[in-house]
Amino acid sequence: MAIRQIRYYGDPLLRKVSRKITKIDDRIKILLEDMLDTMYKEEGVGLAAPQVGVLRRAIVIDIGDGPLKLINPEIIYEEGEDIDVEGCLSVPNKVGKVKRPEKVKVKYLDISGEENIIEGIGLLAKVLCHEIDHLDGILFIDKMIEEVVAENEE
Repeated sequence: MAIRQIRYYGDPLLRKVSRKITKIDDRIKILLEDMLDTMYKEEGVGLAAPQVGVLRRAIVIDIGDGPLKLINPEIIYEEGEDIDVEGCLSVPNKVGKVKRPEKVKVKYLDISGEENIIEGIGLLAKVLCHEIDHLDGILFIDKMIEEVVAENEE
């Protein structure tokens, strides 16, 4: 497919609330494929549509278990607490500790329009929460408890 341009911190689009997807057509399917290609190129584990300039409720995730494409994701359950280090493709060179639920359940539509529920624990829970925040104009730095020095800074 295609690599899309990542939007960076300071871009006002990243602070807007994304619109619900009402029709899963070829444009949405291409968007999701492009988002995966972009995420893999940038070596991320998740990407939300606003990060590529599209204000629609769509996210992609791959934490090493294969790609996930979620349309209109919504957290319906959360449990526990986990404080861990996060970064973001839209906020380069900044890493910090963020408090997230240890476990979440997320309701979403797949590309066929079927409703599903995914349960995330640990890293998957963190990435689901992080990407869904993007759909509401929230960045991880808004929830950052403490900044840490990025390991790859030279």
